[in-house]
Amino acid sequence: MADGGRDSGGGRGSFGRWLREIWEIRLYRYVAVLVAAALVTGAFFAARALTREDRSCAPGVSRPEGSDECVGVTSTAYDFGRPQFRDAVRAIDRENDRLKEGSYVTVALMMPYTATTASTLSDILHEVQGAYLAQSEANHTSNGQAPAIRLVLANPGATSAHWERLVDQLERMTTGPERLRAVAGVGMSTEDNKRAVAELTRRGIPVIGASITADDLANGHGGKDPFPGLARVSPTNTDEARALASFAKVTAGRALLVYDKPGDPYTRTLQTSFAALIKGSPYEPQPFTPPADRSQEGTTANTFRQITHLVCDTSPETDTILFAGRHTQLRQFINALGGRGCQDRRFTLLTGDEGSYLTGDRQLDRTALTRNLSVRYTALAHPDAWTKGAPATGGSARDAAALTSLLERAVREPVGPVGPTALDDGQLIIAYDALRLAVHGIREATPDGGTVPSLADVGLQWPQVKGSLRVSGASGWICLDVHGNPYDKAVPIVELTPQGASRFVRIAWPEGRPPAKECLPPS
Repeated sequence: MADGGRDSGGGRGSFGRWLREIWEIRLYRYVAVLVAAALVTGAFFAARALTREDRSCAPGVSRPEGSDECVGVTSTAYDFGRPQFRDAVRAIDRENDRLKEGSYVTVALMMPYTATTASTLSDILHEVQGAYLAQSEANHTSNGQAPAIRLVLANPGATSAHWERLVDQLERMTTGPERLRAVAGVGMSTEDNKRAVAELTRRGIPVIGASITADDLANGHGGKDPFPGLARVSPTNTDEARALASFAKVTAGRALLVYDKPGDPYTRTLQTSFAALIKGSPYEPQPFTPPADRSQEGTTANTFRQITHLVCDTSPETDTILFAGRHTQLRQFINALGGRGCQDRRFTLLTGDEGSYLTGDRQLDRTALTRNLSVRYTALAHPDAWTKGAPATGGSARDAAALTSLLERAVREPVGPVGPTALDDGQLIIAYDALRLAVHGIREATPDGGTVPSLADVGLQWPQVKGSLRVSGASGWICLDVHGNPYDKAVPIVELTPQGASRFVRIAWPEGRPPAKECLPPS
């Protein structure tokens, strides 16, 4: 019995060991499968991470899906891949680094930094330089006024196609440590920029337009303010056309209108203003249709060649052409006029501030300007406007000289090439004035003893910028009406020279004369 008992127990033990071995083998298999699956999964995600494209460009700047453009807000010395901006952005970065934490608010300079045309990039460089000079002035020569100004560059893309992404980023900066309090610059009067300004101001972010001139990118029309918190340094297209008319004495029977169809905010409002000047003209306005991206050449050169035949078909008394279009098409039209058949007849082409781009356009046929053709345009600003024979009001040589002094001091900390002709296009001057207006609004909104104004209070300052509270800009007095538009702003009339430069002709005024010394807009 005892032996039988041992035999029986040994059988159960062997069976148990066999079961354990079976389970252990299965367990090892399960563990091996799980480990293998984990390794495969890890390898998959590791490979995915390694192969995923890095779309960052710099802190705050990245490439949106489906785009190669670097879009966003940079607070470092990042130049958006444009070497010509390098010195200027480094100067801004040095100035920002000097600021003490908690002592500053931020202003964003919104421009299409990834633009591709040489003339546009030149203008952007000049605006960056002007904004930097105003920042430096605010931080070092304003007797310790608070807050200090931190400047950042905001890029919505070459055509502002990524404005929504940028607006979201800028809004986040209003509540973060950056303390964003205004957006300046904006760039051209395009549909996307109009949408960007509408959304920025809807979210309560003040905007200071530097070179925007379109009437429908302004407040006050029909008594409505669709862009609450928007202030502008440049006059509207209507005011520019009124100033041009007071200077040139344009009459309906002696002028032909050539215009962009369907147009954009700038060209449409310029067309409307010009058409009102020559109401009753015996000539039908001549349209042209450019590419949607008006910086591209397209086929409009052919259209302009045909229009020059119609120009020559007008009566001998016709001596003025009003052009409502962007600078690429303006250059094409001037080139076509250089080859017109009636070169024995003298014509003057009048246009808006897009003419300023031509001073840096190497594709312009300058010989066209030696063939009984003069091109005059309403500049946003010009360095010679206040040097000789300036009126007693509306601006002064002293105000203009303040900018010249800053430029001389900036040589010690380079901001990029600022040669004798760098001021001719007016962009550096107008950007300097725009940022000075931003600084004015920010500091007027700062409570006594405080260092940071509320976001809402900054945009409420614009209706009071008049009289003794005006901003005495290098481009002329900035006296804003209750809608944030400059009243009777000086409009330099400038002529393009065959040498590719600009020649100041005279200051013109929307009201036909300079403002009174009080500079108070009428009701």
